[in-house]
Order: sequence, then structure tokens, then C-alpha cells
Amino acid sequence: MKVYFCGSIRGGRDDVHVYQRIVEKLRSYGTVLTEHVSSSQLSDRGEDATAAGDRAIHDRDMDWLQQSDVIVAEVTQPSLGVGYELGRAVDMKKTIFCLFRPSSGRSLSAMIRGADDGELFVVRDYNEDEVENVLEEFFSKLKRT
Repeated sequence: MKVYFCGSIRGGRDDVHVYQRIVEKLRSYGTVLTEHVSSSQLSDRGEDATAAGDRAIHDRDMDWLQQSDVIVAEVTQPSLGVGYELGRAVDMKKTIFCLFRPSSGRSLSAMIRGADDGELFVVRDYNEDEVENVLEEFFSKLKRT
């Protein structure tokens, strides 16, 4: 299984420790195409731009998104990039699982929460200490369908 993980980069790196836990668990389900999102070496300035710059990053990520079997997004830290990726994934009819921590004090965008259809697009509120169990529950249901 190919997993595309979404998390904030240029929108802020406050949750990188959570991203690391998520990516570690996601590895047990298959190949995580976007492991770099969980790297503590990655700052809010993003990846070092290749010679082609932002276009190359966009095109590479869209290729990975197309290849993926499932998208997992940590959506607590608002990010334009993550929102864009989710919109494109919806258009591609991908299975999407969004994770949000209400304890952050933030409110999740209605465009994300309102997209939850319980099937292809699922939003789950969680606490950091239960993230591995929440992922296990989601992937167990995914395997049964």
C-alpha cells in the first residue's frame, strides 16, 4: 500500500513531533511516499528548492498523490498546502483520513470537517496519546472494505 501523508510545512512546524509518530505507524501499513514531512530537519521554509524550485516540488508531490492508495492528513496546524492536497485528492477520488486535535484550541475549517462523508473522506478528532490506536482502527476498517 502506498500512503501519502500530509502535514504542515510552510504553515508551521509546531506539530512535527506528532507527524513523526504518525509516519512511524504508517510505515507498518506500507510505503509512506512523503516521509520527509515528518523530518525534524525540515523547517517552515520547506525543502531546499531544487534547480526547478517550487514547480518541481508541486509536480513531484502531485505524482506521489496520484500513485497513493490512501491519504492521511494531520490537519490541526492550518496549511494552505495541505488543503490544496486534500482538494486534489478528493478530485482523484482517493480515500482520505484527516486527524484533528481539539486540544490545540483551534477550530477545524468547515471545508474539511464538512467534507466528511464517513467513507472516502473521514475526519477524526483525537488526542496525541491515542494516535497509533486511531490509525490502527482506520486501517483495520480500510482492509475490510
